[in-house]
Amino acid sequence: MSERVRQKCSHSEEKYQTNISLETLDSGCLNSATVCGVDWTTLPDDTVIQLFSYLNYRDRASLASTCRTFRLLGSLPCLWGSLDLRSYKFDTAAAVSLSLRCKNLQRLKFPAAGSADAIVSLQARELREISGDFCRDITDAALSVIAARHEMLESIHLGPDPCERISSDAIKALAYCCPRLRRLWMSGVKEANGDAINALAKHCRQLMELGFVESDNIDEVALGNLSSLKFLSVAGTRNLKWGSVALVWSRLPQLVGLDVSRTDVNLSAITRFLSLSRNLKVLIALNCPVFEGEVDRNTMHNNKGRILLTLFSDIVKGVASLFADNLESVTDVFQHWKEIRNGDKNLDEVVVWIEWAISHSLLRIAENNLKEFDDFWLTQGAAVLLSLLQSSQEEVQERAATAVATFVVIDDEDATVHCQRAEAILCGDGIRMLLNLARSFQEVLQSEAAKAIANLSIDSKVAKAVAESGGIDILANLAKSTNRLVAEEAAGGLWNLSVGDDHKGAIAEAGGVKALVDLIFKWPPSSTDVLLERATGALANLGADEKCSMEVALAGGIHALVMLARTCKFEGVQEQAARALANLAAHGDSNSNNAAIGQEAGALEALVQLTYSQNEGVRQEAAGALWNLSFDDKNREAISAVGGVEALVALAQSSLDASQGLQERVAGALWGLSVSETN
Repeated sequence: MSERVRQKCSHSEEKYQTNISLETLDSGCLNSATVCGVDWTTLPDDTVIQLFSYLNYRDRASLASTCRTFRLLGSLPCLWGSLDLRSYKFDTAAAVSLSLRCKNLQRLKFPAAGSADAIVSLQARELREISGDFCRDITDAALSVIAARHEMLESIHLGPDPCERISSDAIKALAYCCPRLRRLWMSGVKEANGDAINALAKHCRQLMELGFVESDNIDEVALGNLSSLKFLSVAGTRNLKWGSVALVWSRLPQLVGLDVSRTDVNLSAITRFLSLSRNLKVLIALNCPVFEGEVDRNTMHNNKGRILLTLFSDIVKGVASLFADNLESVTDVFQHWKEIRNGDKNLDEVVVWIEWAISHSLLRIAENNLKEFDDFWLTQGAAVLLSLLQSSQEEVQERAATAVATFVVIDDEDATVHCQRAEAILCGDGIRMLLNLARSFQEVLQSEAAKAIANLSIDSKVAKAVAESGGIDILANLAKSTNRLVAEEAAGGLWNLSVGDDHKGAIAEAGGVKALVDLIFKWPPSSTDVLLERATGALANLGADEKCSMEVALAGGIHALVMLARTCKFEGVQEQAARALANLAAHGDSNSNNAAIGQEAGALEALVQLTYSQNEGVRQEAAGALWNLSFDDKNREAISAVGGVEALVALAQSSLDASQGLQERVAGALWGLSVSETN
């Protein structure tokens, strides 16, 4: 297969995390900060601090290690008020190395599994906000310890992965230890009983936003005791008794926004919420099958100025009605709000919450990938995602980019995208937006934007737009990232863009060939199989072009590919490495790559061994490489010397029921070897 797409999935975070080098963080001074006669230490302090602020943590620490001046400026509290460590391996050792810089840390995003002790080791007693991904393994005890050590916490977000081991005990601990709590959002909690929710009501008097999403056992009646709540989300939560829920929650005196998306809420409950709630402004009910089956869509309207957002209502106009006089002129609703903010704090809170809630539900709908949502995506869903890409909240931008990457995919295995959806993103200026996010210095944003660009680029019209908008240069630069996940998504983008002949030259000119070859040497095969498959897949596509094949060879690509063919055990990498060598060897009449591969130590032996693989794709590409290599006189004898004839005959005998492509390559390789009288 010549191209791949990647949808949102729950990866093991260990696989994608990059270590924060303790040596880098704690190193002393190097000899000089003078390069090419320029003394960088003479820059104004404000300028240096601004430069530091644009760097990721690894690069920030590296720059700080160059001299005493930069070390001092790089440790200033203003640079360490917020940390996003989701792409890094965050353990106790890393936390200890960061602790001296984190005394004034207020916002932390972290990979949750195994991070409880690390968070405590940061000694960041001023923490106000924490946000954790991959929360399946975080326990009641771990969360209770975090709460006990950080009584200043105001915001806790754990998800979107389910918090399967968190129950009422941890929620009670949060209530007792964090009385300043204003926002609590958890996905898939094991349970939240009445005692836990009443503890929140008693001790967290400033709690204004609560989310128990995609959970099973929530005491819905106790939620009615949270009189300070302004925003409540139970999206995706099951087993709610809507008859009592509607009456109890309608009495919440401060409730402004309610999200019941992806639940079995019915028409009666929706009607009661709209008619009985005193201060309710926004009710979100996206993908609620029971309600949608009962309601008359032609007669359903908003009551008393309250806004109901559904899949069949106009979401853009609904949100815009909160603040716009001329609804017809508003197409990009969240961008429009950013431009006209009028200082109304209450309204700003509402719009921020709507962005958060809608982005979460649209991502979940995209992940389900049901055909019944085709009309929604084409009529308004794509436009809403584009608007969310320009949100002022990074988390919302991330989810919107991930949703774009996901909803365009029809079949992940066959690399098939929905052309109409892809072109809806293209026509809405989505490529420019995604490329802007890919330029961000936030690595999670870079990776999600690169993923979306990669998947969209399977469509030829989008690929052309990406190339014309400078996307190839951006992806080539991202492929050099020290963050593994960013590099992986960039390699995927270059793989898809290198399909066909239109963009191969541009990739080479942008330094993409060298970046891809360097990836193979940079990352060990054991934990980077997907990254290496994408890099070798892109090199295989590029190797089909004569000029690019020479670039691959000059960049050390032959050695890199042979190394993978010999040592990597992942079948996807083996298949692409063999395909790449086959393509590089196909230009025997115009360059020396064919002979060079034959002379590379272990190359022919590796390809012969791959013909014994259990994977048909690997066998086919290995046979194809041997076929092309057999056009060189010396290679014919060398292939035979390492058992190539016996291997190919055995493969021919076992391939009577195999694909025509495999049979053709085996026959071709045997034919090529038979030119030699000895063979």
